Amino acid sequence: MKIAVFGLGAVGTVFAVFLKEAGHQVYGITKKEYLHLFKDKKLKITGIWGEHEAILDDITDYIKDLDYDLIFLTVKSYDTETAINQIKNVVKQNTFVIVAQNGYGNYEKVSNIIGKNHTLLARVIFGAKVIKPTLVEITVNADDVRIGNQDKAVKEEDIIKIACVLKKAGIPASYAPDIQQILWDKIIYNCALNPLGALLECSYGELAEDENTKDLMNKIINEIFIATKANNIKLRWDNPEDYIQHFYKNLIPPTAKHYPSMYYDLKSKKRTEIDALNGAVVKLAEEKGIYLPVNDTITKMVKRKEKLNLW
Repeated sequence: MKIAVFGLGAVGTVFAVFLKEAGHQVYGITKKEYLHLFKDKKLKITGIWGEHEAILDDITDYIKDLDYDLIFLTVKSYDTETAINQIKNVVKQNTFVIVAQNGYGNYEKVSNIIGKNHTLLARVIFGAKVIKPTLVEITVNADDVRIGNQDKAVKEEDIIKIACVLKKAGIPASYAPDIQQILWDKIIYNCALNPLGALLECSYGELAEDENTKDLMNKIINEIFIATKANNIKLRWDNPEDYIQHFYKNLIPPTAKHYPSMYYDLKSKKRTEIDALNGAVVKLAEEKGIYLPVNDTITKMVKRKEKLNLW
């Protein structure tokens, strides 16, 4: 297959290395200011999935006009529009763009521009961090990369073939007919943990051990259920109480030592994806005339921290 990976951060690097190791043609796209870091086109992976390295077919600051089978979109959510406006020019009849990003709204932006029949949504729940440019450590894996199309605009067999390509390359993956609900599981998880872990500089386990942060996380989750219900977004959980029980019993323990990507963004004085997480939930609620005080406060605190970092 001919594959492009748009965004060579932690997640993009993992996809690029494993797919290239599996024998596919893989082209990486990064920002111009980072291009000098990838002169030899060699990327490396370490961590729980072992040691891997690959030399990509090319790494550029633009997407070449080639007949791609797959394009993985792994940029930060605030760069989605910029990236898809480049990608749209190289999407051919049989090209699929796989949206493998955090937060809510990315699939909608991409499918509106290139069409629902070319857009797939991937829920990525392995943890990876950049040790240095070209070197990424995989720290945790909670489940398969789940791939689907929430509008049922892509044939099931085509999605299964793509999941098999990833699985054969060594990345656990499977087809998800209920991909939107699965993605919202991750959105709720990230909204509860990421901003607090970033602002307080602590791990997921530490957040769950403290009664004050537990109370905040519970309120964040309860508000998300209010927002999704008001917007007729179907979740896999009937009520917040059941999700909260699952959250502390099953989700926190395997990732207890994990720090959110938002923590590393703030430490590196970079912009965060808060607008695609708690900020997006606040906007969903506002569209229905509902105010979510905890999510709104958390969003504003992170955005203030971003500004302080830029001064």
